[in-house]
Amino acid sequence: MNSGLRVSAVCVGLVLLGGLVATGGSASGASLSPSSSVTTSGSTTYTASVLTQPTRTVLRNASGVWVATFTNGSRSVALAGPGRKFSEPSTTSATVTTNVWVRLAPAPFAGVVDQTWLVAALADTTPDVLAVAMQYVYAAPAITSAGVTVAGDASYGPLINGARVAGSDFNDYLGLAWRYPDGFLDAAETAQIRSLDCSGYVRMVFGYRLGMPLARTVGVSGALPRRAFEMAGSAPGTVLVSSSTRPALPTALQAGDLVFFDASTTDGTQIDHTGIYLGSDSSGRARFISSRQTADGPTLGDLGGASVLTGTGYWATAFRAVRRL
Repeated sequence: MNSGLRVSAVCVGLVLLGGLVATGGSASGASLSPSSSVTTSGSTTYTASVLTQPTRTVLRNASGVWVATFTNGSRSVALAGPGRKFSEPSTTSATVTTNVWVRLAPAPFAGVVDQTWLVAALADTTPDVLAVAMQYVYAAPAITSAGVTVAGDASYGPLINGARVAGSDFNDYLGLAWRYPDGFLDAAETAQIRSLDCSGYVRMVFGYRLGMPLARTVGVSGALPRRAFEMAGSAPGTVLVSSSTRPALPTALQAGDLVFFDASTTDGTQIDHTGIYLGSDSSGRARFISSRQTADGPTLGDLGGASVLTGTGYWATAFRAVRRL
């Protein structure tokens, strides 16, 4: 990432997210320092400011409107784009309306805005993280590529003794064997075709569909491991918050962040569930999407507990951590 501008000005305060307001760092008594500027190859100039907790560079246009957020150590970039509404009317009346699009940069951000990548990403209208995530909810139409069904309504897993069981990874959904960099060949389980458990769903979206490297265990640099607790502790990116009890919602939470939960009572305090944060819903609640047993697959709805991080519901009280890939 050689073409770019290193920004070092510090700005802690309110960040305008295309009409949505989120705080970065400590808003109390915050002061605004001089900002750097970024002029792209298209002669568009953006103001670049650096916020903390986590350290991130925020770009605004000449009118002061938010354009992009790059987070140090993370490939996940939030970008301003056309407004969209995400809904799942079969399970909730809540909707998420947002102009935030989430894409993966080629490498973790290190303080330099890659202007060439930024221009291309802002103009890109292909499905982003959030749009791809919605391609697996109930009644989502099948999408086929090179003869393989890569998207469409996903189950959580096969029904055994009256319960949906975990274990369905991205390649099980696809019905394809997958060879990992260490040489291990993971054959697809026939009973799990078109199924994705919670971490398999995240790996499908960020890994198989959008290109983040995948690993079957922890310890592979830059790769997304298999299980939810492994992602929480060892996945690439930046941890926004992590706690053995329910933490306060991070003020810097943004669409595309991975959220983690300790939902089961049978595994102690181990993280056992993960999902993708979508944004503030029509009731002002922080809503996520994840693949769950009760809903039998990916859902942003309220079957088996409201898919929100706020309040006193099942998933809100099980909330434990946030990581930005």
